[in-house]
Amino acid sequence: MRRPLQVTLLVLSGLGLLHASLFTDLCLRYVKPSMRPMLVVSGFLLILLGIAEAWSRRKADGGDDHAGHNHSKVPRVAWLLFLPALSLLFYAPPALGAYTASRAATKAVPVQDAFDPLPATSPLPITLTDFTTRVQQDRKRAIKGRTVQMTGFVTPDKGSTYWDLTRIMISCCAADAQSIKVRVYGIPALAANTWVTITGTWHASGTLGTSSARAALDGVTVEKVAKPVNAYQDALPFATPR
Repeated sequence: MRRPLQVTLLVLSGLGLLHASLFTDLCLRYVKPSMRPMLVVSGFLLILLGIAEAWSRRKADGGDDHAGHNHSKVPRVAWLLFLPALSLLFYAPPALGAYTASRAATKAVPVQDAFDPLPATSPLPITLTDFTTRVQQDRKRAIKGRTVQMTGFVTPDKGSTYWDLTRIMISCCAADAQSIKVRVYGIPALAANTWVTITGTWHASGTLGTSSARAALDGVTVEKVAKPVNAYQDALPFATPR
């Protein structure tokens, strides 16, 4: 690849990383927040490398009219390298959602022997992971009869009378995404990827407190909410609009 194109690609890639990680929250669509500083540093390094490459070419051109030049043609496939850099600047791919959740591996429920008492709050704010763990492992069945409240996005199941309230979680980046779902009955599904806070009670299926119990709700109310900035975590419900 000719030097001017190398310089342009390095600078564009650096600007794209800085745009996604320093000036916006786009990077949180693809990686954990803890990786953000590394992306910022990488962006600056790429720009510095581009500047250094341009400077070295300028010095070479000053000493020899042909120094630093490559008169060979640029392979057409090399132009594809510009697409990732430009996409970060002008059209960043969206975060993972219902399409991925319907195909991603289901996150294993962590084994838990002891559970803290549930607060008397009603409805009870709870994460999808905690709800699933209590439904399938809490032998005291503390979740029985409790009205709970959870936040996630809608993953429809075509042709079914139910849908899944979903969260996608990542360990490092979007490539290792796993989903956790709670099945919802009694409330029609909204459009795929709509973020909602739902209130309901455990939908009896199997034996509560054992692995035969399904993580499912009989929905009572559902409200649309804004998508969180960091969507790759199983957080407690946040405030719904009034």
